[in-house]
Amino acid sequence: MGLAKTEMFTDQQNEIALFAKVFGHPARVAILQHLFKINSCVCGDLVNEIGLAQPTISQHLKELKYLGLIKGSVEGTSVCYCIHKENWTVMKTVMTQFLDQDISQNKDCC
Repeated sequence: MGLAKTEMFTDQQNEIALFAKVFGHPARVAILQHLFKINSCVCGDLVNEIGLAQPTISQHLKELKYLGLIKGSVEGTSVCYCIHKENWTVMKTVMTQFLDQDISQNKDCC
């Protein structure tokens, strides 16, 4: 099995790839949409909202938190999650700059 060799790429390329990865699974998209929809922290059970098993939800939350798009705090026996607004803004800026690249219209190519 080959290595990812992420060190071969720039920090920006690795950052874009990590941000893109978060949207690579519909469960993570659904979690983010739910957090935006409620516009507050969710301290309850996302299982009923998303429809996946708790361990699966926890794994997706872990991935979102690792990438810094959500943040969590412990309240009693539960963990509350919400959008990390500053990091979300950074992600939007990075991805917008990448996606706003356009192919030059004055060159013919394949």
